[in-house]
Amino acid sequence: MKNKLLFLLILIFTFNNYAQIKFEKGYFIDNNGVKIECLIKNIDWYNNPLEFDFKKNEASLINKKTIKAVKEFAVSGIKYRRFLVDIDRSSEKTNQLSIDRNPLFKEETLFLKSLVDGDSNLYYYKDGALTRFFYSIPNTKEVKQLVYKSYLDKYDKIKKNNRFKQQLLMDLNCSLISRKEVENITYKKKELIGLFVKYNNCINPDVVKYEKKKKKGLFNLYIRPGINSSSLSILNSAVSSRNKDYGNTSNFRLGIETEFILSFNKNKWSVLIEPTYQSFKDEDVDYKSIELPVGVRHYFFLNDSSKIFVNGLFLYDLPMDSKIGLLDISSSSNIALGIGYNFNKKYSLELRYHTNRDVLGDFIAWNSEYKTLSFIAGYNLF
Repeated sequence: MKNKLLFLLILIFTFNNYAQIKFEKGYFIDNNGVKIECLIKNIDWYNNPLEFDFKKNEASLINKKTIKAVKEFAVSGIKYRRFLVDIDRSSEKTNQLSIDRNPLFKEETLFLKSLVDGDSNLYYYKDGALTRFFYSIPNTKEVKQLVYKSYLDKYDKIKKNNRFKQQLLMDLNCSLISRKEVENITYKKKELIGLFVKYNNCINPDVVKYEKKKKKGLFNLYIRPGINSSSLSILNSAVSSRNKDYGNTSNFRLGIETEFILSFNKNKWSVLIEPTYQSFKDEDVDYKSIELPVGVRHYFFLNDSSKIFVNGLFLYDLPMDSKIGLLDISSSSNIALGIGYNFNKKYSLELRYHTNRDVLGDFIAWNSEYKTLSFIAGYNLF
């Protein structure tokens, strides 16, 4: 079983390094203001990048550009521009809140993502849990952060510094925007985009460009039959003669997988849950259960119809009237790793390794090892 796990990890490493890279039409502007048309690796950045990979054409070698050498770059409707800005990186986590209501600004050079381009521009910055919005107004090149900060008052109560609303009231002065609308706005992308689009339409509707709403995460439902190759051994710490190795047994398994594909990073990540019936029968063993694997999946695209995926799963096990001799089975949780292939978003095959599961956890004198290697086929119902 250890050799099978090693083989699985080697496969995962191999596909991680050799999965096809897809480049799309784009451009960048260098420090001299020269615009270079090229192909850019579009990874649909979750966090704002500091660099990107590009090729002059399909036959060219891959090159890299960093923020130091590029003023602006764009690919497939996504545009980043370089700015020297003051940014407040104060945490919004409850256990890390500051007692200072004022932003703690630090000057940094960043690629900001363009959300709205017009007489007044809206930009976006994300770094992990940190989200910040920046903006500029007509007749000025200065880009300023819209200030929003959580902090603790002297009674350790959480308060909000919503200075961004004052900034909007002062700088987005337009008859179409009411004071009440600004006072009720939240520090969210959708609402801020709507406000800046409305302002630009008021000032000069011919120049407004903004980030279109992306498709929401996709939902897939797969039926997942397969074969489990499982091994079971039990040990008694008091009486060694009661130890027994039941060897390997192959049994049918059946799962229903619900997959939620996340909308960032080119749909390469998903969250999944797969209620699965499994069993093991041999001599005095009658073990059947419903497994509840919950975890994440990452795809590596080979082409438009084929992709490799890897899974990392945490398994809850719910035994159903199961026994080893006179002992009632009560399972512990365990981990599973999988690697598979998906064709045309319809069919899939997966090899999955389950780490050891103790199925006699309620008995102090007993220890057990239950391990499984699964061969799983999948068919997308919708």
